[in-house]
Amino acid sequence: MKTLEYSFTAPTSDIQHDMLTTMLADLGFDSFMDDDMGLKAYCTEDQRDDQAVEELLTEPAFAGIHLLAVEEMPDKDWNELWEASYQPVVVNERCRVRAPFHEPDPSFEFDLVIEPKMSFGTANHETTAQIITLMLETDFKGKDVLDMGSGTAVLAILAKKLGAARTVAIDNDEWAYRNAFTNCELNQEKDVEIVLGDAAAIQGKYDVVLANINRNILLRDMHCYVEAMKPQGRIFFSGYYVEDLSSIRAEAERLGLRYERHLARNNWVAAEFLKE
Repeated sequence: MKTLEYSFTAPTSDIQHDMLTTMLADLGFDSFMDDDMGLKAYCTEDQRDDQAVEELLTEPAFAGIHLLAVEEMPDKDWNELWEASYQPVVVNERCRVRAPFHEPDPSFEFDLVIEPKMSFGTANHETTAQIITLMLETDFKGKDVLDMGSGTAVLAILAKKLGAARTVAIDNDEWAYRNAFTNCELNQEKDVEIVLGDAAAIQGKYDVVLANINRNILLRDMHCYVEAMKPQGRIFFSGYYVEDLSSIRAEAERLGLRYERHLARNNWVAAEFLKE
């Protein structure tokens, strides 16, 4: 199958960049690269839909971004190239997140195997890595855990490794839903409950909620997460920027949560709140 390279002018901000790549991924693009000229996006020939790309760029959120060229890429072993560039991620010297082609390393307390495919959550992104940092400092033994927007299910898998009891992973993307089963099997954690859906699919009460999504969905669905929390339950929010923390905190406190702490890295935030 031929691969096509779409070249765009550079987004004017990180927010615009992330919005554009997210929307392009919804159109079938499966990888992206930034260079001095702008943003490059890649899709297979069967996913090509130039009209949909043009319509996307007419949206006000993408003002100033233009499609410069569409080129057919020479045949390459793209999987081999990805494997050559993909490196394991180590968090707090305790947890390593690696791909299946990396050799296991028993020196790490948690050596997680994640086949990301097109799902979010490899710990390469600051949001995932920072939630992992907070999780490693939290007691999960015997706790019921909900992982909202679970992506690869890496956080649900780690929760089980940390001693969680019932653990539920929910994502509204079918690709992520299927990918989660693969990753749970790779990590011998087959009793994670994997659900295809959104906040409406939440059932039961939880001691810990993990929500690594984005600002708008967090603000929209936060009341659903809070309703699903047990008294003294903890919730970890990530997927948003430092400048969004005030609105996340305001909504959380309006719903009865108490701010505990947050981490920030490269303008991305992960924050912890307690339900009193």
